[in-house]
Amino acid sequence: MRLTLLGSGDARQVPVYNCHCAACVSARENPARRRGPCCALIECGTQRWLIDSGLTDLCERFPPHGLSGILQTHYHADHAQGLLHLRWGQGLSIPVHGPDDPEGLADLYKHPGILDFSQPFAAFERRQLAELSVTALPLNHSKPTFGYLLEGPTLDGKSRRIAYLTDTLGVPEASAEVLAQGPLDLLVLDCSSAPQPVAPRNHNDLTRALEVIARLQPAQAVLTHIGHGFDTWLLEHPDALPAGVSLACDGRVL
Repeated sequence: MRLTLLGSGDARQVPVYNCHCAACVSARENPARRRGPCCALIECGTQRWLIDSGLTDLCERFPPHGLSGILQTHYHADHAQGLLHLRWGQGLSIPVHGPDDPEGLADLYKHPGILDFSQPFAAFERRQLAELSVTALPLNHSKPTFGYLLEGPTLDGKSRRIAYLTDTLGVPEASAEVLAQGPLDLLVLDCSSAPQPVAPRNHNDLTRALEVIARLQPAQAVLTHIGHGFDTWLLEHPDALPAGVSLACDGRVL
């Protein structure tokens, strides 16, 4: 399996419009430090699934039939806005698997176009998508939100287990128990802010993210959904991340 982090920022992205903090100034000077909407691409055998669709240039990035479908974590705009344009394509159908959210985003359900929303995941449901196994794990967020456990074979006949958990505060115990049923090769985890004295509402700060990592014990952990304030804090605390924990960046391949 190969996971490519296409975007690693929070809803504001980096740089933030008209912000002059150290992280935003640095991102304007060095495009490699920019952060787009949080999303990824999972590839396993013949399968190529986009995880979230906040990028607004999906039609340019992915040619017709270039995706097996989309795994939608939830329908906040920064994770789903790319669907608003993609839906008006012609001559094909793209499955979008995600939570059953009565509100969705804007009028996507009313006018889905080429997008097929007919098979939403149920909590803890596992689907076999050819070589790729996907399990939907409920997360703690302000909208119905799933993380995904991604499992697939390796060339030596073993299985890789990747957990992609963004937009969450901690991890619900029932979801953590599923993840703990076997060793995790990789955990990609929401961490939007520097350590906070009080737990944030909908996203991990570094303190809560490290607690999740300690609970799940992945071989490798990568922090994503990063805000400009966290980037600035890390410039001032370059040794803050423990061994085995690293920062996402746009385009990083795992």
